[in-house]
Amino acid sequence: MAKVEIKLPKMGESVSEATLTTWLKNVGDTIKLDDGIAEVATDKVDTEVPSEIEGVLVEQLFKVGDILKVDQAFAIVEIEGADSSEVVNVPEIIEMKQEEIKVESPSINNSIDTSNQGTDKFYSPLVKNIAAKENISLAELDAVKGSGSDNRLTKNDLLEYLKIRNNVNQTQTVQVVEAAEVKKIASTPITISSGDEIIEMTRMGKLISQHMTHSVHTSAHVQSFIEVDVTNMVKWREKVKNKFQKAEGEKLTFTPILLQTVAKTLRDYPMMNISVDGDNIIKKKSINLGMATSLDDGNLIVPVIKNADQLNIVGMAKSVNDLANRARNNQLKPDDIQGGTFTVTNIGSFGSIFGTPIINQPQVGILALGAIRKVPSVIETEDGDFIGIRHKMYLSISYDHRVVNGALGGLFVKRVAEYLEQFDINQDI
Repeated sequence: MAKVEIKLPKMGESVSEATLTTWLKNVGDTIKLDDGIAEVATDKVDTEVPSEIEGVLVEQLFKVGDILKVDQAFAIVEIEGADSSEVVNVPEIIEMKQEEIKVESPSINNSIDTSNQGTDKFYSPLVKNIAAKENISLAELDAVKGSGSDNRLTKNDLLEYLKIRNNVNQTQTVQVVEAAEVKKIASTPITISSGDEIIEMTRMGKLISQHMTHSVHTSAHVQSFIEVDVTNMVKWREKVKNKFQKAEGEKLTFTPILLQTVAKTLRDYPMMNISVDGDNIIKKKSINLGMATSLDDGNLIVPVIKNADQLNIVGMAKSVNDLANRARNNQLKPDDIQGGTFTVTNIGSFGSIFGTPIINQPQVGILALGAIRKVPSVIETEDGDFIGIRHKMYLSISYDHRVVNGALGGLFVKRVAEYLEQFDINQDI
């Protein structure tokens, strides 16, 4: 018999920790290969941690609500048929690691110790190290609003606060805290009448609310709109959709065609595929398209199509359908929503003609696709103008005016429109 540590696997790009939300196995339970041991939550996605071995769960190293680091042991499984020299140490190693975590974070101005004494908030060792280095008191730290699970203060929250704090006089601490809370807006008191129902936001709903408010107070939002004649695209899809489904086993909707066009346009205008980092512009090498997807509970999630400009229409359709299906079945992995560089949202699926979407930080642009409608339109020919029925839609783009001026934003959406209006109706799949 031997004991093996079960560690928190890598949760995707830039994710270093997760909250333990549910134990799926109890001590003494038999675990089979790929059985879920526990559920954890990052700031955006809940996911299940599967077992890579078979055995019996003999120890749970953390409680529900604890923060786990990537590559940190959180459970011990006893297995058969293995020599002790073949396994990755035993509980003594785990105890040593826990002791290292305890001594890793010194007290902050003698106010915060490793047990978070004097506050009901949890601070990770990394946050406490940064606070100690910057001489942040317990009271000041407690005043900074967190964006993590259950409003937990993350490293990025603290670093953003420090950018503001270090540029102002210490006597303005109260004002700085308000700025670090993304310019908290005083709301009008709500009167609750008899018979009114109070519904608490879901965890995802709270995160979306925070993310959207943060975006509005970060980027200078500007919108541009353009009407597009997509008659050729509509006719081509109608012509090939049955053949496509028979050959590929996938439905061909308008979404992959439109996303492929956006990816192509981002190659033409790479300065729309950027992020802002203080006074620096990060020009992204990869074109990773976020695809806003509505869920059955009314919430929204944005899975990402990686290297979208390298996909043909078959590959794009398969990616779109796969991500949309897994999003609605709560089967997305953390990496599926990481690394987006530009977002597209199909508001036309709800009948909307155009809209003003909020930028998905840290991106600088989001394109809304309006409903495709049959409308009377003037058609210019060599023999004169006449009225005909055409398929048209509006494209609405929101862009960050800190770094994208009106010319670039307008030219970008105009190029998308030009590609769609010049769509080759005779092209093959």
